[in-house]
Formats: sequence, C-alpha cells, structure tokens
Amino acid sequence: MKIGFIGLGIMGRPMVLNLMKAGYEVAVYDIVKENVEQMAARGAEAKCSAKEASQDCEVIITMLPNSPHVKAAVLGEDGVLEGARPGRILIDMSSIAPAASREIWEACAKKQVQMIDAPVSGGEPKAIDGTMSIMAGGDKAVFDKVYDILMSMGGSAVYCGEIGAGNTTKLANQVIVALNIAAVSEAFMLSKKAGVDPQKVFEAIRGGLAGSTVMNAKVPMILAGNDKPGFKIDLHIKDLANALETGHETGAPLPMTAGVMEILQNLRADGYGQSDHSAICKYYEKLAGTTIGTEEEGM
Repeated sequence: MKIGFIGLGIMGRPMVLNLMKAGYEVAVYDIVKENVEQMAARGAEAKCSAKEASQDCEVIITMLPNSPHVKAAVLGEDGVLEGARPGRILIDMSSIAPAASREIWEACAKKQVQMIDAPVSGGEPKAIDGTMSIMAGGDKAVFDKVYDILMSMGGSAVYCGEIGAGNTTKLANQVIVALNIAAVSEAFMLSKKAGVDPQKVFEAIRGGLAGSTVMNAKVPMILAGNDKPGFKIDLHIKDLANALETGHETGAPLPMTAGVMEILQNLRADGYGQSDHSAICKYYEKLAGTTIGTEEEGM
C-alpha cells in the first residue's frame, strides 16, 4: 500500500520512518524542502506539493501544526483534495480544533474522500519508538480499515466517536498534561523553599497516588534544568487556545485551563516559547527567585 504523508516536523519524520519500517511505501511533502530531502534519503518518495503526495495513494496522512495549516494543505490550491481520488482515506493526525475537523470532513465528503481525525499523544520520544497514543474520530468502519496503519506508528489506537471526537479527546489530554506540569512545578517549588530536596520528594511520591506519566517524564527534566523541546510551549498554547475555544462553544467551564494559559503566555513573553512545556517550572522559579533543580543548561 502507498501512503501520502504531509508534514515532516518533529513528529512527522519519525512517523514516516515507522510506516516504512512496517513495509508501506510513502510519498512525502513538507513546505520545508530540507525535511523532504531528509526523508527521501531514508527511502521515501519526495513530492513537490500536497496534491502530488496524494495522487495514487490509498491513504493520505496529514501531521501539521494547527487548523489553518491543515485547511490549507487539504482544501487549498495544490492540496490533498485536488490529488486524492474518490474512495481514498484522509487521516488527519494533527492536533486541531474539533470544529475545524468537522469542516474539513464535510469538504472531503463532497469529493467522496473519507476522513478520520486521529491526533496523537506522547511527543517525539514515542513518535520515534512507535508507541504513541492515538485517539480517533469519524466513521468506525473507516477507522477499522486504517487500524493497522495507525498501529504501525502507535502503541494504542482508540476509537472515540464521530468526527472531531479524536481532537476533543486530545484537547482533554492536553488540559490534563498542562495542569499536571503546573501542579508538579508548584509542589516541587514548595519542597525546595521548605528545604526538602526535590529529588527525594520525587522518589518518595512517584509510586503513590500523585505519581503519573507526566511526573515521570517531566520531573527529571525539571530537576536537571533541561528544557530541550519534546513538546514546545508554543504548541501547548495552541492546544489550550483550541480547548478554551471549544469550551466556550460547548459551555464547558475551564477556569484552571485559563489560569495555566496565562502562565504559558507569560513564559512565551519571557522567551520560552520554543522550550519544552516542562519549562512551566520557570514561571514558579521566577516568582520564587530560585530554581527547583540545577541551573538550566544552554540558556
């Protein structure tokens, strides 16, 4: 089977490699020419547009930053819908607003192209080792058709409901992750200011009720002063903006999300937009006048 893949960023490149490892032929496109060349050197077929990357492919995957980028790649000039034939399947694995997923799905339906939204969680490390969590929305029959493709990139793929349900699930995930990192930062600053070694606190509580995947992944980075991006603050701002917009549309109260959004905006203003979202700790360090762990590296 031949797959068209559009979007070769931090996540897209390892996803393409895992698809090829699973035996799929992959045609790739990205607006950054160097990304296309890098994937072509690894065995992918280089294309010059989203339209070209969609031609002669049974399945097309998009992995792009936000709603406008997906709309441009799918609906725009030289886009997916200009290249994909009727009966083809679009899997949008970007994290975008659920309303945008529904808009794109409606346009695809008019061209007789099937679509599911299937955003991912796990960041670059899990994209590399093929263990991402994938949450999907759309027609269940379409999800079933592409399940094996999804599982070549992920450790789990769960059907969540109608179109947009995947992105709604991803927004819930991103709310939990952001609030968790903020809670961890607040708690570990408390221990530091009270004179208790944060490393010892981590060791003591990680196996209890407060323990979490987020804590295990982000506290070692915080303690080491390492904010090399696996998932950038700028991207988390985008996700929380989509969450707040969806909350306003649906009447869901999100006061804690709004509070963390202000922390992220403050960090962006201080120059941390391209840092890992574990840099939420920097907000607390600025207020407290001390670091939780060691001094940050390379800053």
